Amino acid sequence: MKEIVLDTETTGLSVRDGHRIVEIGCIELDNLVPTSNRFHCYLNPERKVSEQALKVHGYSDEFLSNKKKFSEIADDFIKFIKDKKIIIHNAEFDISHINNELQIAGKEKITNSNIIDTLDIARNKFPGSQISLDALCKRFRIDNSKREKHTALIDCELLSKVYINLIDQKEPSLNFQNQDTLNNKNLKTNVSYFKKVITPSIEEVKNHKAYLKSNLKKNFFS
Repeated sequence: MKEIVLDTETTGLSVRDGHRIVEIGCIELDNLVPTSNRFHCYLNPERKVSEQALKVHGYSDEFLSNKKKFSEIADDFIKFIKDKKIIIHNAEFDISHINNELQIAGKEKITNSNIIDTLDIARNKFPGSQISLDALCKRFRIDNSKREKHTALIDCELLSKVYINLIDQKEPSLNFQNQDTLNNKNLKTNVSYFKKVITPSIEEVKNHKAYLKSNLKKNFFS
């Protein structure tokens, strides 16, 4: 099954304030394995980047001024995501901006039925815990040291790993066997899988118990 991990960067928080997309990043997953099929572009938002957004992603008005407009890449973007589930962290934010751009370009909006929101999955799985992308990387021991700024492709790479862990799947890794075949350029690979076992911290256990106390009718933790 093919899925798309997607992230955007924008000029600001809300489309109601006229904010637009400045970057789109997408990575294709095929049965949870990232492929080489990616979609990435910077966009001219046709407006100024807010100071707050500039601090987040670092894309200046000058840098974006000569980039393509969304309407120029809309068809390629639609083709890339067509008929695939889209995985997003905090989907409400990204989809509101994407659908705003699609509407401006005169294209059909994305429906919620095609969206998998990892924020919702994390909220249900780890109630009372921090569930930002950085927090989930820390929980699953995923290296996010390259994430000095929020950039769409790096965030997609991290989210793909977080997603695999969130849905309790084993993370794919390549095992290369038979060194002689490597030397002969006749490479044989097998895909093996491993799963990280994460032990909750004392604080996370405490937060989880507090959540259960406030949400369950019976109190098992008195």
